[in-house]
Amino acid sequence: MVTTEYPPMHGGVGRYTFNLVRELRKVGLVVQVVCNEHGDGDYLGLAPSNDKNYEVLLEIVNKVSPDIVHIQYEHGLYGLLLDPFDPRKTRTNVDRFYDKCPLPIVTTFHTSFTFKQWMSLVIPTKNYDKFGRVAIIGHKLKKYCAHIVNYNSFNDLNKTKLRKSNEGIVFSKYMRDKIGGGKVIYHGAEPVIPFPSSKKQARARFALPENGRIALAVGFRTATKGWDIFNKMNVPSPWKVVLNSSKNHYNVENFNPRFDGKKGIISLDMDFLNDTELSLLFYAADAVILPYKVSSGSGVMFDAIAHGLPFVASDLEFFREFSLMGLGLAVKRNDKSFTQALKDLDTNYESYLKNVNAFKSNIRWDSIARKHVEIYEGIIKNTITQVKNESQSSSI
Repeated sequence: MVTTEYPPMHGGVGRYTFNLVRELRKVGLVVQVVCNEHGDGDYLGLAPSNDKNYEVLLEIVNKVSPDIVHIQYEHGLYGLLLDPFDPRKTRTNVDRFYDKCPLPIVTTFHTSFTFKQWMSLVIPTKNYDKFGRVAIIGHKLKKYCAHIVNYNSFNDLNKTKLRKSNEGIVFSKYMRDKIGGGKVIYHGAEPVIPFPSSKKQARARFALPENGRIALAVGFRTATKGWDIFNKMNVPSPWKVVLNSSKNHYNVENFNPRFDGKKGIISLDMDFLNDTELSLLFYAADAVILPYKVSSGSGVMFDAIAHGLPFVASDLEFFREFSLMGLGLAVKRNDKSFTQALKDLDTNYESYLKNVNAFKSNIRWDSIARKHVEIYEGIIKNTITQVKNESQSSSI
């Protein structure tokens, strides 16, 4: 299993991979993890800045000789290099592995953007603060140009890896259509602790109001998560919006949202929560609120559903797909739309809750693991058949 990001590193890809590996091992698979030196994997050496990632992987593959190499693919985690002049040269530091790997490859795709979302990724970073506003603007313009000319090449990186993989896995029909193929297997999620004796008990742990509804916003402290909307939003009764953000391992953004004194907003300021704390916080809430500017897939949304919570989210293609299943609302990304969405959710809460509870069995980790095992077994069976056919052909 290949992933740059892996616990104890903070990050959604790493957390997803850790949970998947745990479940695959439960059903008897021998899974060895290759990751960054800060992760607790079996083999180390991967990093976004390492232009020899493919060599690291090839050396490990030759040493271990696994049946299958499963890559958790998120462009930036392997080092995405955008060429602002010749998009044909745009690449990641894992591309060459797909050409040289002698074994079957499965790729799980974590990132796929529309053009609007792709351009929303252009943000200033801390490295340019000390040079002043002109340097920040210049840096942003440079990134805008690089993004404009590289949108198609970015998508081609996904399509090329899908073509060179024995199977691709995506979290939604939106991602499947955007990439041009792959098998839809939802992001797994389930509570790590049982429901407490009451919602009030869960709220007491975080000193939250006993009564009324709570919409929870949790995630990394990045501009693309849309934290800015909470400073504009009028939170309607009977709702309170509870916020908690943290910084991930690779985050270099100059972004530190504050909501002091904003009516209807409660900021926990607890930074990173472990899985037990996060699970308890979900139990304390009635919904999650996701005003994202960019999203290919949301582990927070799946976690919320696993805890029996509907969502209110920006009308991005990924969220829209699940809102059409009646699991939440996807609305225009502005304060008035989110305010109205909370009102609508309150009015029809029992209907959304019923849909969520009916759906959440689809994302249990044991079910997700079985679907992966079916893919692995199919590939191995096909590989054995191919080898036999080649052997018979050569003996004729």
